[in-house]
Amino acid sequence: MLPLRKNIAEMAGYVPGFQPQEEGWIKLNTNENPFPPSPKVVEAITRELGADGDNLRKYPDAASRDARKVAAELYGFDPAWVIMANGSDELLNNLIRAFVDQGEEVGYIHPSYSYYATLAEIQGARIRTFGLTDDFRIADFPARYEGKLFFLTSPNAPLGCAFDNAYIEELAQRCAGMLVVDEAYVDFTDENAMQLVKNHRNIIVTRTFSKSYSLAGMRLGVAVAPPEVIVALDKIRDHYHLDRLALVAASAALSDQDYLQSTVTRVRATRDWFSSELRSIGYQIIPSHANYIFAAPRDRNGKRVYDGLFERKILVRYFSDPLLAHGLRISIGTREEMQATLAAMTEIG
Repeated sequence: MLPLRKNIAEMAGYVPGFQPQEEGWIKLNTNENPFPPSPKVVEAITRELGADGDNLRKYPDAASRDARKVAAELYGFDPAWVIMANGSDELLNNLIRAFVDQGEEVGYIHPSYSYYATLAEIQGARIRTFGLTDDFRIADFPARYEGKLFFLTSPNAPLGCAFDNAYIEELAQRCAGMLVVDEAYVDFTDENAMQLVKNHRNIIVTRTFSKSYSLAGMRLGVAVAPPEVIVALDKIRDHYHLDRLALVAASAALSDQDYLQSTVTRVRATRDWFSSELRSIGYQIIPSHANYIFAAPRDRNGKRVYDGLFERKILVRYFSDPLLAHGLRISIGTREEMQATLAAMTEIG
């Protein structure tokens, strides 16, 4: 027998969304942006690569100074409040490592991002989950939550609902530990919690470049937090955790906010149109603030519709969790992809 830690040997690993290997699929299961990244990102990567790729033999800037500076200027912070990461998952992992000892508690809403549970189990932390009320507030959240970390996904994945800043501030005041606002999808809605970090020393905001910036293939994330938190995260991260191409891609993407807004506007328009069309054929839709919707058919049998779409080479996300099995999470693709999906769902019934 291998001398594995007991919790590692016994835990189940996180299962990402299915990635088809052959062509011909409409892929709406992992919330990828249907549009390419900013042309400035491609230009920056090409420039950094150079004609012969000579830059790749040299280590990148371990401190990600240029990218941190660009992010800090965009968000209105000193760079000491900002850290870049190898995807927002690295941030979530390192926050647990920084704040939570074995046996201490991590909390989050269920349903939300299921990877929180995996990361907590790796650390040997205890997990406490909370449900949602009908008006999308946390059910039975205590007047004083004593857990070391609470992850709040806003907008929520997979449901798409978002939490307003007044409510987030209330939660921060009720948390004895750190409140991590996971804003992976925040660019697709109107309000964000970034500025709350300045007024609440226990709020941390994390974001990803995978969704709105169309850089899922680059693995980039960013967090804004009080400087003492950033210092702790810098101690934990791998010393060269971002490669040279990812760093210039991050700076270029953040610098092209006009392009970001143009693609986000298109995704939001398609999301709202698709939601309206599905309602017209009898689907129940939770109003979404993200680049996906959660949709339930009349018979509340999400697996039936998932199978029907799969047979037609349309890939969406079905969750067997009893809280989610009645519906499907459907990423928003191009207008043409969503028209094809609507036609298929109308046919499936």
